[in-house]
Amino acid sequence: METTSTVTLQDTIETLLKSKKYATLRDILTTMNPVDIAAIFEELQDEKMPLLYRLLPKDIAADTFVEMDDETQKFLIHSLSDTELKEVLDDMFLDDVVDMIEEMPANVVKRILRQSSPEERKQINMLLKFPEDSAGSIMTTELVILRPSMTAEEAIKRIRRTGVDKETIYTCYVADNLSKLIGIITIKDLLLADDDTKVSELMDTNVISVMTLTDQEEVASIIKKYDFLAVPVVDKENRLVGIITVDDAVDVMQEEATEDIQKMAAITPNTDTPYLKIGIFETWKSRIPWLLLLMISATFTGMIISSFEDALASSVVLTAFIPMLMDTGGNSGSQSSVTIIRALSLHEIQFKDLVKVIWKEVRVALMCGVALSLAAFAKVMLIDRLLLGNPDVTVFVALVVCLTLAITVVVAKIIGCCLPMFAYKLGFDPAVMASPFITTIVDAVSLVVYFLIATSILHL
Repeated sequence: METTSTVTLQDTIETLLKSKKYATLRDILTTMNPVDIAAIFEELQDEKMPLLYRLLPKDIAADTFVEMDDETQKFLIHSLSDTELKEVLDDMFLDDVVDMIEEMPANVVKRILRQSSPEERKQINMLLKFPEDSAGSIMTTELVILRPSMTAEEAIKRIRRTGVDKETIYTCYVADNLSKLIGIITIKDLLLADDDTKVSELMDTNVISVMTLTDQEEVASIIKKYDFLAVPVVDKENRLVGIITVDDAVDVMQEEATEDIQKMAAITPNTDTPYLKIGIFETWKSRIPWLLLLMISATFTGMIISSFEDALASSVVLTAFIPMLMDTGGNSGSQSSVTIIRALSLHEIQFKDLVKVIWKEVRVALMCGVALSLAAFAKVMLIDRLLLGNPDVTVFVALVVCLTLAITVVVAKIIGCCLPMFAYKLGFDPAVMASPFITTIVDAVSLVVYFLIATSILHL
């Protein structure tokens, strides 16, 4: 029997490294995207990284370094000489350098800053002072600034002279002598205009900008809404201080989505490190606080069951339906909460829409409750009573279960839509009001409703 083996690019790279065929390696790497090269580095053994990195052309090396994870960057920094490190930093955009510094230990940061020029250090320190998750913390100060008095020909010459080191030149920004933002202009407008046309005649003065302290999630939302390649960042006096490009906005969107998913699963957010790179202790530490909190909060469920022990003793069959009622209530609440959290994050609804949201969810809940109750009645009577032959399952027991189910679904959906909106209004992240938290509340409510209806109808 023939066997086939798949030789991956990773295997080829490692084989060429062992064979010391460096010229072939360099030829392969120069044809690859920096993102793919960075992925190969993350799978390599540590001692092979510096050698492979030194084979990369200078321009590709810097782009690859930006795409590496924190651990790989840290190892390479320790392995590179000061001259090599300076070459890498010189070819990196300032916002990428700042992002890297934020994740590095103090000794590595000091070494990076030593290789930076005084002007670069000043700008790095300025960017590091902005609050985390603000527009200022993710912006770059490397942009093309034009003056309104320039002609199209002069503007193009300025772009050619200074644009090499800028993160983007597709959109340029027009500022006055006090650095106040007064307009934007695209490279297309400049290229198609007559040489002697003034920038002030071509620029668009209807500029959408963000403040340095604007939340980064709001910035990403603006870039997405208007399909911008970049958005300008201004200070309180409308002075242009930087730009945020679409690639940074995509990173923010990914981080925020990951953070929301983790919060909704009752996990302390950790968006900076890939799953396999996170240690067991760190994973435990991110999960155990919520598990402890939810476990303790479930004590209320136990207290409710204990308080109705006499009712359960009189009709033990009621116990069999508790899991179904609690699970259905929790699932109903989760559906509403996740839908509302997503709508809030996309700015589709606001707190002022609370009444509209509740009215919609109540109508949906009534429809769901009726459908589930009918299905539950058929299940209880056909399966529990006839198929399983349980004589304690009567029509009145089925009625108790169905009424509880309908009420629980309505209550669960109201709780599921209200809690995230109240959290949003109070300035908390609505994602914390997701599945685990709401399920715990709904569990308690469903039990209270169940036992109250049971004691009333069955006279327990």
